[in-house]
Amino acid sequence: MEDEGGERSSFITGLIENRAKEVGVAAFDLRSATLHLSQYIETSSSYQNTKTLLHFYDPMVIIVSPNKLAPDGMVGVSELVDRFYASVRKVVMARGCFDDTKGAVLVKSLAAKEPSALGLDTYYKQYYLCLAAAAATIKWIEAEKGVIVTNHSLLVTFNGSFDHMNIDATSVQNLEIIEPLHVALWGTSNKKRSLFHMLKTTKTIGGTRLLRANLLQPLKDIETINTRLDCLDELMSNEQLFFGLSQVLRKFPKETGKLKVLCHFCFKQKKVTSKITDVVNARTSQILISSIILLKTALDALPLLTKVLKDAQSFLLANIYKSVCENEKYSSIRKRIGEVIDEDVLHARVPFVARTQQCFAVKAGIDGLLDIARRSFCDTSEGFSTSYVVQHCSLSFGLPFNIIIIISFSIHNLANKYREELKLPNLKLPFNNRQGFYFSIPQKDIQGKLPSKFIQVVKHGNNIHCSTLELASVSSIIIEQIPFPYSALVDSIREDVSVLTLLAEVLCLLDMIVNSFAHTISTKPVDRYTRPKFTENGPIAIDSGRHPILESIHNDFVVR
Repeated sequence: MEDEGGERSSFITGLIENRAKEVGVAAFDLRSATLHLSQYIETSSSYQNTKTLLHFYDPMVIIVSPNKLAPDGMVGVSELVDRFYASVRKVVMARGCFDDTKGAVLVKSLAAKEPSALGLDTYYKQYYLCLAAAAATIKWIEAEKGVIVTNHSLLVTFNGSFDHMNIDATSVQNLEIIEPLHVALWGTSNKKRSLFHMLKTTKTIGGTRLLRANLLQPLKDIETINTRLDCLDELMSNEQLFFGLSQVLRKFPKETGKLKVLCHFCFKQKKVTSKITDVVNARTSQILISSIILLKTALDALPLLTKVLKDAQSFLLANIYKSVCENEKYSSIRKRIGEVIDEDVLHARVPFVARTQQCFAVKAGIDGLLDIARRSFCDTSEGFSTSYVVQHCSLSFGLPFNIIIIISFSIHNLANKYREELKLPNLKLPFNNRQGFYFSIPQKDIQGKLPSKFIQVVKHGNNIHCSTLELASVSSIIIEQIPFPYSALVDSIREDVSVLTLLAEVLCLLDMIVNSFAHTISTKPVDRYTRPKFTENGPIAIDSGRHPILESIHNDFVVR
């Protein structure tokens, strides 16, 4: 499984209905390995509830059955997708794939929590449609992606709509929750005219997505709301705790809160012997190695979080300390990783450094063939000066310095040679994870045709992107995967993937509460924000209320 990154949706959603106006929804998040199940009665022929959920999930694929199962007077979910979600890929699967019995068995075996804790037995009797949708969705994902979802790896949620309030798409637009209503008036550069962008001071994509989810589906449970408010009260009254958490959260890789690391342990590649899949398998190996390095860096930061939360009093923070910081499984996972991965290797965001880290991450003596392959490369590159690389290359702490120097010098020395011999002073040498190293030459510098030695020539804006056989041969050590004895380590990590899911959830929640909610309060004058009181049936009473978006225009704006 590969995470394409960014904030683009990663949801695969299955839909099915019956003639009783019920709709079952299974939303599978590939990025975080979570499965959200919902079943409800559509109260209108316009499918308002379904539109609201699809607006919330923003899926990249929608799976439906071929036959219309809706009652007369309703268009059916398949036609609904055609009418309103034409830009989303629609997949039609046979009705037999929507098997609720198979869905129940799958959810029982794949859920990270015990089936009894999920209330699955009771849920199965009443909400069979969403389990049928889950069966089709998981079947498609495993077939399309060539993976097997590992047992007890998914975070499964049931009946989320009962715990949260769904806001229809029209209200989301009119209330300017996600985007400004009058983009033409404010201009596209000023997105902070919406509530979401005003609060979007989170540091991780996972925290940002959780913030968006909470705005589109606000909590209805008063106990949970008050638990969060208690946490905010403590953060605002304890500056040391607030700033301590802000600093500690920066120590965790951004991708941990993004949940990127989890999906690579939750999905296991199918065993295929065809040579056609060699490139895919090599790419999968690279992703797994990167995930292990990222996980190691995250677990190294966990003791710092433990130190900060040790004396926290609010229920939410104290519960995080007890369930995460005192959980011995994290130290056990870290010990297993330390037996294979070099202690000096850290997660790196620079693509070249990250790829080089992957190649030299395993400790010497773990695998003889690996040691020979790495030594062979280093022997062919010995004797190079390091001055050019030190001045021109982005380096990272962690990987043995001489290895980065050797590889960097070989490639950058080649680029320097082309600049001088071919009189291309502006030739640049970018790197990305898919292409590896390549040359970028401004078109204005090219007189006539490029020399025949340049291959894979592609026009890109005002530049020409290309390569040469020399560059490809020198950089192959970075692009091709060195054999890596990771299978046993990955399998052992998969056994405890549920605690990694918990860690990722906790980091996302802390990111939202500390870096968004608490940060927003701390940047305003004292007493600007007042803690609200919630009751089950009481009237809404607002005294001197403030409009967060309008007051960004008029400082003295007050709701009467």
